[in-house]
Amino acid sequence: MKSAIPLEALIDQARGLVPADLVLRGGTVLDTVTGDLLTGDVAICGDTIVGICDSYEGRAVIDVSGKYLVPGFIDTHLHIESSCVTPFEFDRCVCPKGITTAICDPHEIANVAGVEGIRYFLDASAHTLMDIRVQLSSCVPSTEMETAGARIGAEDLIALRDHPAVIGLAEFMNYPGVINKAPGALAKLDAFRGQHIDGHAPLLRGKDLNAYLSTGIRTEHEATTAAEALEKLRKGMRILIREGSVSKDLEALTPLLTERNSPYICLCTDDRNPLDIAEHGHLDHMIRTAIARGADPFAVYRAASLSAAEAFGLKDRGQIAPGKRADIVVMEDLATCRARVVICGGKVADDAAFAARRTIAPVARHSVKPPAIAAASFRCAGNRAETPVIGILPGKIITAHLTEDILPDAGDKRPDPARDLARVAVIERHGRNGNVATGFVRGFEIASGAIAATVCHDHHNIVAVGVDYADMALAANRLKEIEGGFAVVRDGRILAELALPIAGLMSLEPFEIVEEKLRALRAAARMLGVALEEPFLQMAFIALPVIPHLKITDHGMVDVDRFEVMA
Repeated sequence: MKSAIPLEALIDQARGLVPADLVLRGGTVLDTVTGDLLTGDVAICGDTIVGICDSYEGRAVIDVSGKYLVPGFIDTHLHIESSCVTPFEFDRCVCPKGITTAICDPHEIANVAGVEGIRYFLDASAHTLMDIRVQLSSCVPSTEMETAGARIGAEDLIALRDHPAVIGLAEFMNYPGVINKAPGALAKLDAFRGQHIDGHAPLLRGKDLNAYLSTGIRTEHEATTAAEALEKLRKGMRILIREGSVSKDLEALTPLLTERNSPYICLCTDDRNPLDIAEHGHLDHMIRTAIARGADPFAVYRAASLSAAEAFGLKDRGQIAPGKRADIVVMEDLATCRARVVICGGKVADDAAFAARRTIAPVARHSVKPPAIAAASFRCAGNRAETPVIGILPGKIITAHLTEDILPDAGDKRPDPARDLARVAVIERHGRNGNVATGFVRGFEIASGAIAATVCHDHHNIVAVGVDYADMALAANRLKEIEGGFAVVRDGRILAELALPIAGLMSLEPFEIVEEKLRALRAAARMLGVALEEPFLQMAFIALPVIPHLKITDHGMVDVDRFEVMA
């Protein structure tokens, strides 16, 4: 976005004719173009860097002697809603860790509230300290095999295309629709031809990948192996290495993060909750982890800043240099990446700066409207013993398509904790049709009770996993009472819950309170025997029918490889 600082002021402060607004004195700058370590002051006028590699006087001076300065980090793909807090609390949570730009896709709230949800993020972006840029949600709903709360067409996206916070079209998840020339998919791609279009094509290879890329899609965060990522790099895609709360691809893709490749590799979190952020970090966690695994620090910091800026057309950031946006992270050591001072748009990201922001009212309240749910709602009928089972792969949102023999008992195939076979159910909650679909999942190791949530990608219906039908019903009904969120139930008692009344996705509470309640939820889930590190987001992704191989929506079990609801 265009700076409002007069050119005369920039020139005078750059030449040292008048004191700079802010000077960072005595540090060492990592140049993300050459890899050199530069000495000298950094002078800032308003939101713009005006001087480096020289001595400056300033109206305000911060002594950074003995410390390293790197450009602010850019998260190239994320859903802020997955942090379970508002954009304002997300800003306060991660900006002090060095994240100064977030390129978000608000398709979680868009699947609940439609264009109103996207506008909420666009309006919020004008008031956050970090620079929130928005990719317009391309697939609402993600497929025709689910019931969402809204439907967004090409004409809706075109109306928002020229907003100053908009970069382009968000992850195009319906890759079968693209390569099979579905009219709705092609209309959206054509409307954004020549602008940035974000990709989402897990396991897509060969000629089908060629066809997908021929439409102008240029970035990808779904590569999970080095071989897949390398093919996509060779075919012109920029790879966004992802490390979320569930999807963890950094270990597999770190070998590709070299000085040669780093101009075409970026970092992203996709879906990360405040508990993970508190315990491990955000992009800062990715940076220190990659360096600890042997990646070149220069390559990693370039991927986290300049490469990201170049990939998304943000020419005003990614390097500490005159004329660039003043997004700077100050740290003791490059290897450990612990931010001591963060400058975001020329402002110090401290409590005073966050307190000075204006906020806006939340939207999409009272959005959880499921049908009446009883224990009998979770019965799973069927006469054949052969039964499809979703197999959880810890650390992946890809699932296995398993088959188990489960004998019907009085017309119901019941959960079997001894075989790690839990009931999974998706309940339509937007008040559209009252669908309830049931099936089986393996990998939660749940031995009693139930867990349930309205965070259920991407349609965000109610998803529940359990071995006791009455507990599953109590959990689902409680989510209606608290306007959505998470619940853990055992023996007819609610052990823990978190209300998410904004679209059933985001809390009205500060991120510290959300973190505390998520900690209690995780502990309660472990009391049921759940062994997964992040069971709630893992549960959310078993309902996303654009990620192989077997999923479930309110329409039923979905064979993603065949892209159809199973009979």
